[in-house]
Amino acid sequence: MEKLLYYIWKYKLFPLRPLQTTDGQPLEVIDPGILNHDAGPDFQNAKVKIGNTIWAGSVEIHQKSSDWFAHGHHEDARYNNVVLHVAEKADQPVITQDGQTPPQMELEVPAYLETNYKALCHTTDYPRCHRVIPRIDTFTVHSWLNALLCERLEQRAETVARRVKTANGDWEQAFFATLARNFGFGINGDAFEEWARHIPLQAVGHHRDDLFQIEALFLGQAGLLDIDTIPQKYREEAANDGYYPRLKQEYDYLAHKFSLQPMDAEAWKFLRLRPQNFPHVRISQLARLYYDQRAGFSRLLEAKTIEELHAMLSTHATTYWESHYTFGCPSYKNAKTLTKASLNLIVVNTVVPVLYAYGITHAQDVFRQRALQLLEPIQAENNHITRLWDECGIRAESAADSQALLQLKKEYCDRRYCLHCRFGYEFLKRKDNFT
Repeated sequence: MEKLLYYIWKYKLFPLRPLQTTDGQPLEVIDPGILNHDAGPDFQNAKVKIGNTIWAGSVEIHQKSSDWFAHGHHEDARYNNVVLHVAEKADQPVITQDGQTPPQMELEVPAYLETNYKALCHTTDYPRCHRVIPRIDTFTVHSWLNALLCERLEQRAETVARRVKTANGDWEQAFFATLARNFGFGINGDAFEEWARHIPLQAVGHHRDDLFQIEALFLGQAGLLDIDTIPQKYREEAANDGYYPRLKQEYDYLAHKFSLQPMDAEAWKFLRLRPQNFPHVRISQLARLYYDQRAGFSRLLEAKTIEELHAMLSTHATTYWESHYTFGCPSYKNAKTLTKASLNLIVVNTVVPVLYAYGITHAQDVFRQRALQLLEPIQAENNHITRLWDECGIRAESAADSQALLQLKKEYCDRRYCLHCRFGYEFLKRKDNFT
């Protein structure tokens, strides 16, 4: 319930009568301040007028005044600058560590607000605010989706920035790691990112004109050339098919030359994977992409349209993997090239975050704007999340919208952050019963 008190204070949802302190002085909230997510008073930089005096400082909020002492604020110097203590029930005076007695205000929780808040907290529906969605104006919906999209891109940009830092400022390596992760298409994302960290691009560059050597190094560093990683029933076939032994021999030579250590092959997941999503096939596609020299970071910065990016990222597996999904096991259902849908996913999850991060890091807004613009022509993802919002009345028209809705689900709905959500705000402020 304390979170609801924060909400009422932040949005100044006070009763329609003059405010006053517990000792009868007139009170005006000029600025509720900024919610503090760290240790210390709940709201900082607030401004209130008590009587004829304007006070600037912190505001602390509790359900009961006695919580001030229960939380040890009377012994904490960080609370010495509290200019107002707000409580639903002021059951006793409070005192600061330096002996001051901040004025207090009782904050009433409107009945309709408490009812709506409990409805949001207790419902198991998703989205919990679905009853109010049809009543929200289009401007509010689009404004919130735009904010959510920027929030999502900023979070992803921070992830890219961490990869750049790990790579000692090498954007090429960070781009390669981001691209590799998204070639895992979800289930093997972590394994692909770990694999990318095991690929010494400078060493590979010495053999960039030889696709076979690149594939040998890529598969070897993935730990997939160890005979124990091949299912028992396919080992004899693999040993005799001519391709596996040659790759293994080539990798052993390169590993010795560059002092390489492969990753642990147990990181890879194979259960319920379609043949085209097996790591062997995806790594072969990445080897081809690297060999063709079309997907470098400089090319990424130059590309301005979806068509250019599709041409840049289009790739296909080498001949062996067009008819196999693991060593020694033939398969004739593999996709030879990445589909348009797969290319769009790579643009959304790789290109857009990297461009956005580069724009932030180098203070070049042109790349941030390009990242946003690239999402508009891409069709929205069609998944259970977007379908549920569609049923509520919010249709995702593009990847920009669906990315925003994914952010809403992950960061607000799943975490029950309804008090921080604009749709939740619209739900809470309703004084009717949604009939």
